This record gives sequence, structure tokens and C-alpha cells, in this order.
Amino acid sequence: MKQALQAFMKRPTTWVGIITALTFQIVFSLIWMTGYDGVTDRTTQLHIAIVNKDGQLGEQVASNLMKELPFKMSQIDNLEEAKNQLDARKLQMVIYMPEDFSQKTASPDGHANIQYWINESNPALIKSMMSGVAEQVTAEVNKQAVAAGVTATLGEATQMPEEQAASTAQSLAERVTADIQSTNAIHGMNNQMVPMMMVLASYVGAMIMGMNLEQSAMAIQGSVSRWRRFAARSVINIAAAVVVSLVGSTLLYSLGGQIEQGFIHLWLFEMLFLLTFMFVSQMFLYLFGMAGMLFNIMLLSAQLVSSGTIVPRELLSDFYVGLGAVLPATYAVEGNMNLLFGGPGVGQEAAVLFLITAVAVLISAAAVAVKGSRSSSRQSEATIASK
Repeated sequence: MKQALQAFMKRPTTWVGIITALTFQIVFSLIWMTGYDGVTDRTTQLHIAIVNKDGQLGEQVASNLMKELPFKMSQIDNLEEAKNQLDARKLQMVIYMPEDFSQKTASPDGHANIQYWINESNPALIKSMMSGVAEQVTAEVNKQAVAAGVTATLGEATQMPEEQAASTAQSLAERVTADIQSTNAIHGMNNQMVPMMMVLASYVGAMIMGMNLEQSAMAIQGSVSRWRRFAARSVINIAAAVVVSLVGSTLLYSLGGQIEQGFIHLWLFEMLFLLTFMFVSQMFLYLFGMAGMLFNIMLLSAQLVSSGTIVPRELLSDFYVGLGAVLPATYAVEGNMNLLFGGPGVGQEAAVLFLITAVAVLISAAAVAVKGSRSSSRQSEATIASK
């Protein structure tokens, strides 16, 4: 046993394995604890729009909500415009009061609805938080409706003193109810988790593949030139992205996954962000060799935190919001949500992923060129020294 332990501990790969396990613990703890610190204190960053078509009680309610709700509040005149912004995730909820809101609350036998729209093509936390807000808003508006509408009706109908009419109004049934409507509805928890699963599986797979390609490149460097190795790895990345994404998309489709914008769109987009992950993860290996895996571990954790796949990006600190804006997982998550659950197209996300891929390829090529020139210099110095 002692001899076996000594043999293992003499191998560099043993120490690399131990250091990798330790790095995962350190990196994930630091990034996740700092990334999610203060999330509940930043709910004021969520954006709610009010669309009011009622000039009486609705106007009063809208004014009160603008002042009292602890969120970014705005008023939009056009309901369709508000829905478009909701679809693009620029808003987290739309509150709508129709033209007959005051009339229905004042009617003795009428009930008025406040309509709420929530986009489910978001992290699950958004729907949970906005549903709670809708209930609170409805309860508060109902109090105002009872006081303003029913009090006036009782006073006019029975000539009661104002104080008595107000007292009687408090005991009446609720006059306002919530009509919560979801856009881009997600069917089941399994579908809700798909964007995170796709990003996690794709980047981890790209990391491990890159590590093995780096080891293969080191093994053949004596017989194959550096540019041919670089070209071969690029071709392998493209071919692997096509096959792996096809398998992943097919499994998702065959297992009943929700795909709103079609299988082909999902496959092509998954192929794109998987290829981006491959070139980005291998960029660190070109720059730092096997030590680049440490950077990939950090990047994996940072992307899970900053991409908005678990917690909405609006609730993150400015540092992680800015970090997410330059990392590919953010655009992979947003594109996947659009394709899987519904939303705008993925043209913008695809363009950014192409840009990130191009930058990663250029940096990798520069690293190959620099390392090649250093190697040539060393060989020249060795030749001169031997003479």
C-alpha cells in the first residue's frame, strides 16, 4: 500500500486532480456567495409597467402604485407596446386597468378586474415574485375601490350619512379581483430547468473535450506543426458541435421537451453556442496550457451566476451584470428561452455569439503564433550554442 501511494503521489496528474477538486470548492464558494449576496435587496431593479385606460378611479390607483410599489415603475399608454416590452424581458409585469374599471367598481352588482401579464419565459423566481405582487396590489386596490365606489353608491341610494356609508362599505364583498395572464407559459418544472441544463452540460462538455484535445496536441507536437494542429482542432470543434448539438436537441424533442420555435431553430442555435463554448474554453488552454483549466472552472461558475438561468440578472450586482454581458452563457440562456418557451427571435443573441467566437479564435491563433516564435527562438539559440 505504501509503495502504491508513493507511486501515485509521484505522478503530476495525481496532484492536478487534487488541485482541481480543491479549486472547484474554492471558486464556486467565492463566486456564488458573492454573486448572490444582496439579491433580495435588489428587487427594486425589477420593472413593472402600468397601462391605465380609466380616467377616474384607475387614474388614482395608477398614481398610488407609481409612488408606493418598491420597483422601477413606468406608465405606458399602449397595451401592445407594453406586451412587446414584456416579451423582450424589458419588463417583468404589466398591470392593466380597462376603460370601465371605475364603472364596474361603482356598480352595486359589478366586479372589476385588474389584468396582469407575466412573461414565464424567465427564471422561475420572476413568476413567483410577480404573482405575489399582483395579489398585494389587488388587495390594496380593492380597499380603494370599496371606499371610493361603494361608499358613493350607498350614500346616493340611501342618503346615509357619509360616515355610516363608509362603515357599511367595509363589510361588503370584494369589488376588485385579479386576472393574471401568463405569456410564453412553461409546461412543467422539467422544461423550466432546460436552459440551465443545456448551458451546464454544454460548457462542462466543452471543457473536458478541450482538455483531452490539448493532451492529444501535446502528444503529437513532435510530428505535426503547430498550425496544422490548430486547424485540425478547429475542424474537430465544428464537427463535434454539429453532432453533439443534434444529439442533444433530438433527445430533448423525443423526451417531450417544450420547443415553441421548432426543432431546426433549436438545433442550429445549440450548435452555435456549443461551438462558442468550445473555442472559448480552448482559448485558455492555448494561452496557459493545462493550467487554463483553472480559468475554465472560474468561467463555468461565473456564467452560471451571471447568465440569468437561476436568478434574474436584474437582481445581481452591477459587477456580475457587466460580467454576464461579455460571457457567452448569457446569450445562450436568453436565446434558449426564446426558442423553447416563446419570445422574440434570436438574431441579436446569435450575432453576439458569433462575435465572441471570432474573438476567441483570434486570441487562440495569436497564442499559437507567439508560442511558435518563442519555440523557434529557443531552437536558434540552442543551435548557436552548440556551434
